[in-house]
Amino acid sequence: MTQLEFAELAWAGSLFAGFLGSLAGLGGGVVIVPMLVLGFHVDVHYAVGASLISVIGTSAGAQAAHGKESFSNTRIGLFLEIATTLGAICGAFLSTSTPTKWIAIIFGVVLLYSAFSSMRPKQEATVHRPPDVLATKLRLNGAYSHGGKLVPYSARRVPLGFGLMFGAGTLSGLLGIGSGAVKVLAMDEAMQIPFKVSTATSNFMIGVTAAASAGVYLSRGYINPAVAMPVTIGVLLGSLLGARFLVKARVKSVRIIFAIVIGLLGAEMIFNGLTGKLS
Repeated sequence: MTQLEFAELAWAGSLFAGFLGSLAGLGGGVVIVPMLVLGFHVDVHYAVGASLISVIGTSAGAQAAHGKESFSNTRIGLFLEIATTLGAICGAFLSTSTPTKWIAIIFGVVLLYSAFSSMRPKQEATVHRPPDVLATKLRLNGAYSHGGKLVPYSARRVPLGFGLMFGAGTLSGLLGIGSGAVKVLAMDEAMQIPFKVSTATSNFMIGVTAAASAGVYLSRGYINPAVAMPVTIGVLLGSLLGARFLVKARVKSVRIIFAIVIGLLGAEMIFNGLTGKLS
């Protein structure tokens, strides 16, 4: 396969990954790494490096697209970024010394969890809860529009959420994904932040998290422009198309397709890791 053919195929695959990832709310990173590793036989470290660059581009593009209409809470995002950035740097250093087969197995497990997460019903919490003392001191609160009204909210169980964010950052640096599913889990369920705010804030955060770990990959020589460029362009365009299509799409059907695809990819990554085919 020539370099041009690789770029064209990688771009097309990344376009599809970004499109599906945008509709499922998990980003295209969960598809990019197994696509490059299993489909194009790219070394897992270079695949992770390319995926991290694509996550940065996708996050920036989504923020530009949403603009003032975004539900993201910048203050909460910046506070939790302390944990995710430290975790991302830790994960990036771990990745460079972790055997390929273990990265594949861990990635497969994360894909299976992401498949499950994408199928879970998303409910918008509107019940007012008493403010958390630590969240109040840190001013981790806000309000969002729901049913034509402004609904106030305040974060809860801040230490638990902070710890989960460190884990999400570690996964991001180790596997080259935005780890949006874990970030949303930390904010939505652990910190009890409304789902719309959680997803928007997670999307704001993933670019910063990826940038922190991408620096480590760059210093180790694992960022190959020939791989990263077509992947980033494809994922960015795909995610923007997905955001437009989301308005009219039957999201439940798309989520089912997405869950099946990444579930199969996850199972194959685990199988190849256990059998030593990626070592």
